[in-house]
Amino acid sequence: MKVIVVGKNHSRTRSFNISSWARALLSICLLGIPLGATLIGYQLGAGRDEQTDVLADDSAQALKQAIDTQKRTVEQTRRETEEHLAALTLRMAELQARLVRLDALGERLTTIAKLDSGEFDFSQTPALGGPESLEAQSTYIPPTFIEVIDQLADQIADREQQLETLEILMANRKIQSDLFIAGRPIKKGWMSSRFGRRTDPFNGKIAWHGGVDFAGKFGSDIISVASGVVTWSDKRSGYGQMVEVSHGGGFSTRYAHNSENLVKVGDVVKKGQVIALMGSSGRSTGPHVHFEVYKNGRAVDPSSYIHRTHR
Repeated sequence: MKVIVVGKNHSRTRSFNISSWARALLSICLLGIPLGATLIGYQLGAGRDEQTDVLADDSAQALKQAIDTQKRTVEQTRRETEEHLAALTLRMAELQARLVRLDALGERLTTIAKLDSGEFDFSQTPALGGPESLEAQSTYIPPTFIEVIDQLADQIADREQQLETLEILMANRKIQSDLFIAGRPIKKGWMSSRFGRRTDPFNGKIAWHGGVDFAGKFGSDIISVASGVVTWSDKRSGYGQMVEVSHGGGFSTRYAHNSENLVKVGDVVKKGQVIALMGSSGRSTGPHVHFEVYKNGRAVDPSSYIHRTHR
């Protein structure tokens, strides 16, 4: 094979003879260049694809980890929120129970003090009012929900303590009033004999009468003139069926000639409670109650206690 080389200005030419082996080698080189370029390009492309795949896998893994972290955060926030809501629900239930107790205390105090229920109605929300104030609205920062609950709890605790103190004072006053000996030992009847010297109804002689007599209908109620504890409930010489009540402070009362005693020794009786029925047992001329008042073991005139004003 002959190869002719022409110069730049076409002024000179040169020719070469190429043998069959040279021609074969040249053909291989000419064919190998594009194949090598193709192979190199393929390798470079494959490398880029592998790098892209690696980057894509890393991004997907990072995104998955971020999503998992967010899920755990959301779950923790949900649990904390549920715990806070449960705590708030329990606190509100506690406050509601204390408010119910305050209402009960208020109603009881209203009853004890004999106040007009319309004046102190604990079943209604207290009436409030007043003109709206525009002062310092821009600087006002409303309290948080927890702060409001804490303030309400403090106010309830303060009111509860005040009402309990007032209840104790009024209960003590009521106890003192119940122990205060006053009034008649009967609901119906009249005074038939007074305290002091009188003519004995059986022998006509002057004798000392240590109490007062109230005549009435046989079987009518006999009531205690004050609260106390029964210290005697049985027959007694001259008294017939008798009930004795100790009221504390050195005071005691006796109710005699009963047809039936309705209480027994050790019973606690209240002021105005029916303790016996009127009769004529013992040294008696007819149905009546013989009423005596003792102070420090000595009989005193019951009239001053009968006509006492109730506390």
